[in-house]
Amino acid sequence: MAGGGDELKLLGSWSSPYVTRAKLALAIKGLSYESVDEDVHNKSHLLLSSNPVHKKIPVLIHNGVPVCESMIIVQYIDEAFAGTGPPILPADPHERAVARFWAAYVDDKLVSQWTNSSRSKSKAGAEAMAEMLVAVETLEGALRECSKGRGFFGGDGVGLVDIALGSMHSWMMAIEAMSGAKVFDPARTPLLAAWMERFGALDAARAVLPDVGRVVELAKIRHGQAAAASTSNNK
Repeated sequence: MAGGGDELKLLGSWSSPYVTRAKLALAIKGLSYESVDEDVHNKSHLLLSSNPVHKKIPVLIHNGVPVCESMIIVQYIDEAFAGTGPPILPADPHERAVARFWAAYVDDKLVSQWTNSSRSKSKAGAEAMAEMLVAVETLEGALRECSKGRGFFGGDGVGLVDIALGSMHSWMMAIEAMSGAKVFDPARTPLLAAWMERFGALDAARAVLPDVGRVVELAKIRHGQAAAASTSNNK
């Protein structure tokens, strides 16, 4: 129970950064919930009936009513439990709009390119990684602008953009462990490199971020499957 009679259930998967976003928001707000692991290859009736349009995780079910899409879920949690825990979105309308802009940028320019690069070892994968690194440099400027010299995109506390980007923390650490390349290079993006360490040390992050070792093993399996598929397609 979330408190006050509210019942929260999160349909997800341990490795999904999109599910991690919802978990981060729930942790920041100090809300308790039931976590239901979904097999994305054999989706449950509950998932299919709760998200009949996209049929994807995450889905937050609040008192029997489903809310879909990761960033919509994060904002819903902030609004539905406005009196609980710290705010995720700022009170000022313009600052809220700026936060939403950069959260969308994270998805459109960084997460999408990361997904493309992780699925391919070909030239297309290398190009996607290069585009992701360009997006990272843009986000360095966004952090400088949004933080105003403080610790997070949200200022002194974690905000919407921190959650959008921070959900990728374990996967970025896995990339570093596997390739030796830092996504947030201290020489190129010092603010983001410091932010990465700061975010990973948060109690909420430590509680819900996937174990990096498990992520590395999963990434190796996925790379192997992608390589096998590529070999098969080229025969």
